[in-house]
Amino acid sequence: MPDTLVIGLGNPLMGDDGVGLAALARLREDWRLDGVTLLDGGTWGLSLLPDIEDADRLVLVDAIAAHRQPGEIVVLERGDLPIYLSRKLSPHQVDMKDALALAEWRGRLPHDVVAIGVQPDVVELGTELSEAVGSQLDALVCAVVRHLEGWGHRCAPVTEPTHA
Repeated sequence: MPDTLVIGLGNPLMGDDGVGLAALARLREDWRLDGVTLLDGGTWGLSLLPDIEDADRLVLVDAIAAHRQPGEIVVLERGDLPIYLSRKLSPHQVDMKDALALAEWRGRLPHDVVAIGVQPDVVELGTELSEAVGSQLDALVCAVVRHLEGWGHRCAPVTEPTHA
């Protein structure tokens, strides 16, 4: 079974931008994921390059602005990801694009890459997720788990969720 890296991204001090880290915390607390490494990528961007290049498969979990309804689950496969070097526009999104672009350029970007996230509603200073995004946190976690299972990983809930 190839090793899969799941990176939670975002800034928990910017409202819905922290949804990737909230989902990562739920995955850690509520799921046993065989052959899967969970990594808090926060806003680290380019410093994640070695982790990305060492992975066989990669899942990015983040708020994804895709011009959808707030709270809608968004899945972007490798061919749909914006992978290119560009100017810095935000603390982590462009840095992640840079890391993906460099891994691709070096021939070390995993073949299987997917970004799974939620269309944000409120991205401004604050530590709470909006109602639209917070209500979709379980659906986001389930989307990640389904994708991992589709890649052949055994995923089992630890116990009844503690956050219900």
